[in-house]
Amino acid sequence: MLIIEEIESIETYLDQLSNLLVKVVDDGASIGFLPPMNLSDAKQYWQTVLNPNVILFIAKINNEIVGTIQVHLCTKQNGLHRAEIAKLMTGPNARRKGVARALMKVAEERAVNEGRTLLVLDTREGDPSNHLYQSIGFIPAGRIPHFALSGKGELDTTVIYYKKLSN
Repeated sequence: MLIIEEIESIETYLDQLSNLLVKVVDDGASIGFLPPMNLSDAKQYWQTVLNPNVILFIAKINNEIVGTIQVHLCTKQNGLHRAEIAKLMTGPNARRKGVARALMKVAEERAVNEGRTLLVLDTREGDPSNHLYQSIGFIPAGRIPHFALSGKGELDTTVIYYKKLSN
């Protein structure tokens, strides 16, 4: 059974989150890191994630973390109506089971509860995540070529998406 919960402290989950990050990066995910992912780098990343403007959700199956998502609340005066979806990841063994869709639903609901009316995100062009985002109402706003270095040493295009939310 899939359980999604918000966490406010990393320490209890540090090892599982770090192992998840290593698995998804080494499997080719474009989430800001390059393979091979070092476990100590993954731990260092997770120890710096949480702050008052970052909401972190985890997805668990059989008490094992199989996915995460972050909602970054914009703190600029002219951006208090928006949030960014970041670091949606699903472990390779948990894909195609509704984990990412469930995480996106919870993140969107939380953004609405925070008074946000616009969500933005970006993802590598051609990744399966593009289909997910479009299927749940995100609209492509444009592409930026040569945006991110890939594990193969190529510069990949990113697609920027947005979704208007109703409060």
